[in-house]
Amino acid sequence: MSTQHWSGVHPQAIVEPSAKVADNVTIGPWSYIGADVEIGSGTEIMSHVVIKGPTVIGKNNRIFQFSSVGEECQDKKYAGEPTTLIIGDNNIIRENCTIHRGTTQDRGETRIGDHNLLMAYVHVAHDCVVGNNTILANCATLAGHVTVGDWAILGGGTMVHQFCRIGPHSMSAGGSIVLKDIPAYVMASGQSASPFGVNVEGLKRRGFGKEFLLSLRRAYKIIYRQGLTTEQAVEALEATYGDVTEIRPLIDSLRNADRGIVR
Repeated sequence: MSTQHWSGVHPQAIVEPSAKVADNVTIGPWSYIGADVEIGSGTEIMSHVVIKGPTVIGKNNRIFQFSSVGEECQDKKYAGEPTTLIIGDNNIIRENCTIHRGTTQDRGETRIGDHNLLMAYVHVAHDCVVGNNTILANCATLAGHVTVGDWAILGGGTMVHQFCRIGPHSMSAGGSIVLKDIPAYVMASGQSASPFGVNVEGLKRRGFGKEFLLSLRRAYKIIYRQGLTTEQAVEALEATYGDVTEIRPLIDSLRNADRGIVR
């Protein structure tokens, strides 16, 4: 029994004439590429994928079957405006992911950076910003206007409330319900999520040294063990670690926590 292989645009795929598809893009059977969609070179679209625009997808991405990318959002205020979705390079988007465009009430776009892994059934709602090198495990769900920092990991089934910020290098355990911001480097778990230390193992894998990890543990104690308000913790961290470059993302994530931080 022979196996059929194909490359380029499969004859059973539908690509609207106004779509801009690079020459070496692969599009599988029964996929639909709508008008106002741009797909960069080296990207592979499996079968049964729907991509609508305005959407720009960069280079060397892989989008797996039954994903819906660039659909209009589920916000009731949305009235058909030409908002956008922008996806960078080298991302893997697994089966049944849903990624929606933005709204005019916010920045007008949803944005996903580079080198991200979105596992099966992940949902990225309108106006979200996902950084680089993140992992969103199966069934992780981002409500509208969520920001996910670089290298963050959301465990399977994590649900993030609208307008929350997930700090860089942070991590949520599976099944977490995140109602407030997770500061940079912090691990959180629970319903609703609360902090349980810093992401030491992940930081070690990324090359952070012992001296920084020691400083980070001390900074964590300033935030969570001294009974300080967030504002007081920022002042204390600035006084103690304001000149430590690696601590800056932690200070910034506290300073920008409009919804408050997990406690």
